[in-house]
Amino acid sequence: MKLKSHHPRARLSSFGHAIRGIGSLIQQEPNARLHAVATLLAIGLGCYRHITRMEWVALVIVIVLVWMAEALNTCVELLCDLWCKGEYHPQVKIIKDIAAAAVIISALGAAVTGVIIFFF
Repeated sequence: MKLKSHHPRARLSSFGHAIRGIGSLIQQEPNARLHAVATLLAIGLGCYRHITRMEWVALVIVIVLVWMAEALNTCVELLCDLWCKGEYHPQVKIIKDIAAAAVIISALGAAVTGVIIFFF
């Protein structure tokens, strides 16, 4: 019997899918592994420096934004590759470049936030 989407077990199952997605992201994307290292370093430095509650809030927000951008960029790239089936499409290159730009923008914002928090 198929569970209805609002059933508690169906909701719990959706969390399992999301956790597997995080695992796939980290396993398949080298940049995600770099983000994981940067995340751990930022959290460790935050603990070491005893940053304030509001600094933690800012740090968590920028970490989440970078991870979201990386996950969405990966999805865009995978969908484009699936759609193109190995063929070159100039518009797909633009789409993938713009999706990658979202990651760079969020990572630069996170880096600036980290510099402000940890060095000023």
